[in-house]
Amino acid sequence: MDDKQKTAASAQNEGEGNKTAARQYNDEQKRFAQSGKVEEKAREAELALDGPEKDALQRAEEAGKRHSAGEDPAVTRKN
Repeated sequence: MDDKQKTAASAQNEGEGNKTAARQYNDEQKRFAQSGKVEEKAREAELALDGPEKDALQRAEEAGKRHSAGEDPAVTRKN
């Protein structure tokens, strides 16, 4: 059996959604949040928006918004 067949045979279809990938993503996000690098990365992002990457970042944002269903109402809802 070659590598592709081994991967396909060992990979399970988890149905709708991929719980394994979601768990890995959540673990990585938690690890990053606890790393103490959030403020540093936020400053880097802010500087990028004012630097030579500005146009590329704006195009990427526009492309993402074209695929969006709109803003989540919970973002602007007042409690």
